[in-house]
Amino acid sequence: MKVATGKSILKGIAIGKLKIYRKEAAQTSRTSTLTPEEEYARFQAAQKAAQEQLGELYEKALDEVGEDNAAIFEIHQMMLEDEDYVDAVKGILDTQGATAEYAVATTGDNFAAAFAAMEDPYMQARSADVKDISRRVVNILAGAETGSAQGDEPAILVADDLTPSETVQLDKSKLLGFITRGGSTNSHTAILARTMGIPALIGVDYDESWDGELAVLDGYNQCVYVDPAAELLSTMEAKRRADLEQASLLQGLKKKPNVTLDGTEIQVYANIGNGGDVGLVLQNDAQGIGLFRSEFLYLDGDDYPTEEEQFAVYKRVAETMAGKKVIIRTLDIGADKQADYFGLDHEENPALGYRAIRICLTRRDVFKTQLRAILRASAYGTVSIMFPMIISVREVRDAKEVLEECRSELKAQGLPMGQVEIGIMIETPAAVMIADELAQEVQFFSLGTNDLTQYTLAIDRQNPKLDAFYNPHHPAILRMIRMTVEAGHRHGCWVGICGELGADPALTETFLRMGVDELSVSPSAILPLRKRIRALDLRKPAGKIEDGE
Repeated sequence: MKVATGKSILKGIAIGKLKIYRKEAAQTSRTSTLTPEEEYARFQAAQKAAQEQLGELYEKALDEVGEDNAAIFEIHQMMLEDEDYVDAVKGILDTQGATAEYAVATTGDNFAAAFAAMEDPYMQARSADVKDISRRVVNILAGAETGSAQGDEPAILVADDLTPSETVQLDKSKLLGFITRGGSTNSHTAILARTMGIPALIGVDYDESWDGELAVLDGYNQCVYVDPAAELLSTMEAKRRADLEQASLLQGLKKKPNVTLDGTEIQVYANIGNGGDVGLVLQNDAQGIGLFRSEFLYLDGDDYPTEEEQFAVYKRVAETMAGKKVIIRTLDIGADKQADYFGLDHEENPALGYRAIRICLTRRDVFKTQLRAILRASAYGTVSIMFPMIISVREVRDAKEVLEECRSELKAQGLPMGQVEIGIMIETPAAVMIADELAQEVQFFSLGTNDLTQYTLAIDRQNPKLDAFYNPHHPAILRMIRMTVEAGHRHGCWVGICGELGADPALTETFLRMGVDELSVSPSAILPLRKRIRALDLRKPAGKIEDGE
């Protein structure tokens, strides 16, 4: 058995034979027997044909992955008309007496290299796009086929890289998953793979001898097993069956509203810990992302993530969600989440100490870097900002002031931004008690029931000796949730729950009766929660909650 690792685009299991995807490169002779004007006319004809092909791909992608994700092919059409690109092709034709094929291929290589050398990860990912459009035009000029080289049997496709157009053209009935040596998690191909729910790994140093071998693509552990041992294969087949059963159940509920039998509706969103979880959000048909824990960007590195690094991640998530709401919680570090480079002092009671918004408001350079990245990403989707660990109106106003500073700076720089909804987490008794005042400062509340329970019951949830005393159904917790919902609604705030209680089926009916507007849970909990909601009838007497109201 051989094992290779990579980066997972989508967490899933694929089992099957590997198929090496070999691209047939069109021949591009350099010297032309035609005049530069005649070669330029050939280029223009191929350019027009490529535009027509890209239009057809847009329509195909529109059906399969939605308007926002299909927009890449409109971008490709614009790139083909770009003056700099066209002038570069014409310049080579005029000065070198070259064929149109050679001029386009050379221009594509030059532009791709320029994009790849840029520091911005998003612009680096455009290198693959310019290669894609150039290859398309060259193939048209050379009369080469631009269709798929998948083969006739279902397989895990292995390639150096896949372009967006190649990905969309693949026959999904024969595609078990794909593995690439190159590629980027910021690429449009990766976004399309997540949207279509295809298990995929990038950055895998594969061997040509793998062609035809049986393999397991394990998106959960970010590796591929070639010629797997019998025991491992059996384990992975069981995991794959469980995934398929879950997917089969989901198909019956997909696109159906989260509405009770009596017509009460509630939004069901997903909590995610990093950008790689978005595929699971889409697979489980969440209506949006109710909690994006942005601290993973800080915990996974050895230094502060830059604005560009954060922007690339937030933008990718916003694009992939294709207009669905993405609520990004600002940095919530401290307590049990530590990063050495922050230089935080040891504290006797870290859960009650220097953490979350308290760090952000006293380390404004760090805070502004994140807020600028989020605001920039808001131009590419429906993005909301949520401030954690709030205990006062002053904190909210201070945070909003910093946000407006960032907005003014970006506007002065001419950088695009979208409309951003602002909310706060209600996770302290103090926030509950002044919820009426807080609701006049923001557009939404999200109840973090894990910390709210800890702080209300005076129980350290990290201490296993206190498990017997930890009761999330405590009447005080449920009353605080009700108080928050009522206060929010009095002032036009919608109210959601993003803590563990949101996925507790014993409380779903209680939350609906309270008027909770949204529940945000782990992706795997969405399906059972949706089934629970659709089976409820609030016209019947309320069920009893132990230790509750």
